[in-house]
Amino acid sequence: MDSIGIDIGGTKIAGALVAEDGSIIRHTRRPTPAADGEAILDAVAAMVTELASDGSPRPVGVAAPGFIDLARSTVYHAPNIDWHNEPVRARLRERLPGWEISLDNDANAAGWAEWRFGAGRAVHDMVLLTIGTGVGGAIVTAGQLLRGGFGAAGELGHMLLVPGGRLCGCGRHGCLEQYGSGRALMRYAVELADAGGIGQGLARLRADRGAIDAEGFAELARSGDTGALEALRELGDRLGQAAASLSAILDPELFVLGGGVSIAGDLLVDPVRDAYLAHLPARGSRPEASFAIAALGNDAGVVGAADLARSAGAISRAAD
Repeated sequence: MDSIGIDIGGTKIAGALVAEDGSIIRHTRRPTPAADGEAILDAVAAMVTELASDGSPRPVGVAAPGFIDLARSTVYHAPNIDWHNEPVRARLRERLPGWEISLDNDANAAGWAEWRFGAGRAVHDMVLLTIGTGVGGAIVTAGQLLRGGFGAAGELGHMLLVPGGRLCGCGRHGCLEQYGSGRALMRYAVELADAGGIGQGLARLRADRGAIDAEGFAELARSGDTGALEALRELGDRLGQAAASLSAILDPELFVLGGGVSIAGDLLVDPVRDAYLAHLPARGSRPEASFAIAALGNDAGVVGAADLARSAGAISRAAD
């Protein structure tokens, strides 16, 4: 049975009708009215009915940023969206009576898609790190998403990396998100540009464009610019340290790197792997995880949400 996946982002809402094999049958998107939680729910309901052009109810999975409860029904807190203890599933059921609706964290949905259909489909245990404006994460262990006792497991961007370090949006100091994100990468690039030396290429980019932008940085990195590669190595070192700590706890077979920064490919993977090996506990006396770039790109959220909804619907129907 095909199902519908909706991925709510800070700037856009993506939706797709997804086949059982993970392929997208049709898709749609709309701007996110982030300041109006009710308008977001209205937009999601409208997208669902648009995607189900025959009007027939089918499983709907909604991927949302933030902390989701274990019942996959309520958003405890969503950054950049006015949702606090918001009963999203119930509110959508009011708008879509008769439809099977499930809710999940957006990184969990992306991680599930990568494990089912993408870079992680050959392993049982996998960790996804999404490296964008912030750092997200998902953990698949023994073929199941790790949700935790309250549903909020997998917030890997908020693991402590630097005690007493930079202030994070979560209220703590020193979270991985402040050192391993796309925002952190741009900060490293600016620091190198200010210092001169190997940062001269970055300084020229800033002078030409008025700022070090992601597109210009990527061009420099691909051309082999020493400063851009050093900024990526700094980022990779932080992510590799985190991966080594996660291995001590979770022992995954594979780390998948996703998010916007992952377009750097091996320029990111290589320094992450190097730092992981340098910090891995008992290195040489234990198996080592592999690293890969996410395969599904921007489609991972809708594909994962749709597949999780299909699975939840099957379980519900079997229970009935």
